[in-house]
Amino acid sequence: MKRVVIGAHLGREDIEPLATAIAASDVFLSAILVADDQPLGDRELLIRVAKTRGLLLDRATFVAIRYGFSSLTDEEAVAKCAAHTRRWRDLLEKHRDQVEMTLKVAAVSPQKRPDRSGFTSGGDYLKALHAAREAAAVDDTFRDAAERLFPGAAKTRWLHRDASSIELAALVSRAAVESCFEAAADLKQHFAHVPFLLSGPWPLEVFADADDE
Repeated sequence: MKRVVIGAHLGREDIEPLATAIAASDVFLSAILVADDQPLGDRELLIRVAKTRGLLLDRATFVAIRYGFSSLTDEEAVAKCAAHTRRWRDLLEKHRDQVEMTLKVAAVSPQKRPDRSGFTSGGDYLKALHAAREAAAVDDTFRDAAERLFPGAAKTRWLHRDASSIELAALVSRAAVESCFEAAADLKQHFAHVPFLLSGPWPLEVFADADDE
């Protein structure tokens, strides 16, 4: 059986019996066991992982590990995470009662994705792709209003995910999640012409980088 690792947690009790707990120095890793021959892209497995992530987050905030991280043994999983466990523990101790919220907004002027066939260099294509993403923008008035959606946020960050939308990620207290959705409903009334979607709560992911500290 292989392990599909989901996240890093402060305590074993944050994981069991919802998932398998793997001790990894400063933290515990949550994982689910699957057959060695089950593809990581299998729909049933994706649904299972998503459901488990949600149940784990209901119990306690954790650092999300990008999906697709698998290992054949506990030792292999621990080795792959060894360089990060101290930082993850520090993050979890600092943001124990906080979760991420994401506001995805349609760009005012969506950028056309570059045509790969028009580039002879892979590097040039990636630069053009990055430029298209960075050029995506939202209305300044809406942008200001969206930032006020999370008045008590510990951190916020605008992200360029693709050429047709951008995202505002916020780190908020668990107690503020419901009020965020209420504020989003009010925002929709004032900006009915701007397509956007507020989602969450999510585990620590956008704000799980060392640069955020």
